[in-house]
Amino acid sequence: MKKIILSTVAITTLALTGANADTGSDIAAMKVMMKEMSQRLAKLEAENKQLKATKKHYTTKKQHKAQKLTPKQSTKLAKLEEKVNVLEKKSEKETPVFSKASKLKFSGLTYFGYTNTDYENGSESGNDFAIRRAYLQLKAYLMDDPKSYYRITFDLDKDGTGDEKVRAKYAYVYLNDILPYTGVEVGIAHRPWHDYEEHNAWYYRNISKVLVENRNGAHLSNSADFGTMFKTKTKYFDADYGIFSGEGYHGDQNKNGLSFEWRATAHLLGVSGKDKQTSKTYFDASFFGQLNKEHKSVDVGTAVEDQDLNFYGFHTVYNQPEFLLSAQYIYSDNTSDILGNISKQAGEGYSVNGEYRLGEDKQYRLLARYDSWTPEASDLEQKTLIAGVAWEQYSNLQWVANVTKTNNTNSGDDTTKLMLTTEIRF
Repeated sequence: MKKIILSTVAITTLALTGANADTGSDIAAMKVMMKEMSQRLAKLEAENKQLKATKKHYTTKKQHKAQKLTPKQSTKLAKLEEKVNVLEKKSEKETPVFSKASKLKFSGLTYFGYTNTDYENGSESGNDFAIRRAYLQLKAYLMDDPKSYYRITFDLDKDGTGDEKVRAKYAYVYLNDILPYTGVEVGIAHRPWHDYEEHNAWYYRNISKVLVENRNGAHLSNSADFGTMFKTKTKYFDADYGIFSGEGYHGDQNKNGLSFEWRATAHLLGVSGKDKQTSKTYFDASFFGQLNKEHKSVDVGTAVEDQDLNFYGFHTVYNQPEFLLSAQYIYSDNTSDILGNISKQAGEGYSVNGEYRLGEDKQYRLLARYDSWTPEASDLEQKTLIAGVAWEQYSNLQWVANVTKTNNTNSGDDTTKLMLTTEIRF
């Protein structure tokens, strides 16, 4: 009986909408209507097993036979047909989008905030509102494998002059499972470390970058680069590793040496906690680093540009829905030019951070972080202390208030910042 009813609905729907089904949106709407009608009619059949099979058809004058339904069933069916008509009218008003991809997925992320900066060297305090970062992302699913896709992410940021600039941060094709448990990104791809830390241990890029990227920290690399990165994932272990240009997605490319970069993470509890900090308990230990030949350093302090930049890091994080604790250590090799000038990027340091969550949905958070970096060229410690509170008002809206105190003994540019931040994501 169910097959007869579903066939009847299919004939009716096609008769009503077939003449207009010439676009992707029409077909999609028809599929939605067919699915919902099938579910509703299945429920009607369960409520009344005595329901006799009925047939619906349209003549050339669009006439059909009345169904033998109970009054209650007739009312339900009438409501369903009314809803179908609404969906049909809505689909007629939609603007069709053409793409050679089977599916397009858009998303966005913006950090907007206010900062009051107090300079301890006597300079005048500063106040400003700014869009600290804005991203617009598109994923196009082009291939038969539903987990393979092309991605491009546009990044709005301020350049060195304070002017807003838009650049492509990511532009790569991801091919899933080209090897057992392994996919690959080709293009302007993720670098192995940054994305992991920001989605498993430090969730507040909206107020500070991670130690390996922070200017008052190690400042060794940024989060994307031209290259190829492999991604291996299993229950107890995952790793990202690849070959890159080495200068980063917005750095000048010297086209000489390449960079081998990696991250290897053990999931000690057999749980991957990516973006699941309020619902998962996980314990990870990671080893990461970079071997970069003839790197074009932006911080050498001399006219010499090409130096090797090799670093190694160890990181651990333990998370429960109520709290998180994380720590890491990074060592960067002492590399120098033929004159003996040591790169400012050579040195060592550590970072620790924690988070405590309250509320029924763990929407209120207390957060703290301490960074220490000592460049080998000066042997003077650079310190950053962050303390703040966060409110996850909705799944796509977060508010953060924090104090960031930096002590840079090399530049004498010590500051205290009061920051208010809004993060919007969709």
